[in-house]
Amino acid sequence: MDEKILRSIIEEVLKEAIGSAPPALSAPSFSGGTLMISEAGSAQVGTDPREVVIALSPAFGQRITQTIIGIPHVDVIKELTAGIEEEGLKFRFIRMFRTADVGFIAHEAAKLSGSGIGIGIQSRGTTVIHQKDLPPLSNLELFSQAPLIDLETFRHIGQNAAKYAKNESPSPVPVKNDQMARPKYQAIAALLHIKETQLCDDNKKTQGLLVEVR
Repeated sequence: MDEKILRSIIEEVLKEAIGSAPPALSAPSFSGGTLMISEAGSAQVGTDPREVVIALSPAFGQRITQTIIGIPHVDVIKELTAGIEEEGLKFRFIRMFRTADVGFIAHEAAKLSGSGIGIGIQSRGTTVIHQKDLPPLSNLELFSQAPLIDLETFRHIGQNAAKYAKNESPSPVPVKNDQMARPKYQAIAALLHIKETQLCDDNKKTQGLLVEVR
């Protein structure tokens, strides 16, 4: 089944499930900025104990530029980094190409982070805070329901990641709960996953990134 056929099926499912395309955030307040991302060579292990590494999925800010509920990736980056900076720490960006699994992406970030703490994020918004000493399928905090992650939550994720890096034990980031989120967005999530995995490359090393917000 190719993407065109799958897209038509997804559109029909969405019409039946919610009557239209997935709704964006209510009363959104987006910056309208531009996210510029370029590769800077193979990612290196950091030595700064006051850094948090943010690992982007293969399509984040490239083929896909907003989360599943329409939050521009540029605003996601602004909130994550603002949260880290508010705790007095630094951040560094990498991109992992070998997989689109957010758990492994976040674990790669943690392994390369000078503090041992990393954040992994998929294009649709699913996010994980990870620690290098944990197994890849374990984590410090998991935000699995991308449709429920708003800008405030992304900022809190950055703050908590920085607190873990400072060897603090923060309260988990509050997460919303909506039993209907999964059935409403399941079809579009499948399409975004296909787009994401099409950019995976087993032979490409994790890259350091230069990220600029304009």
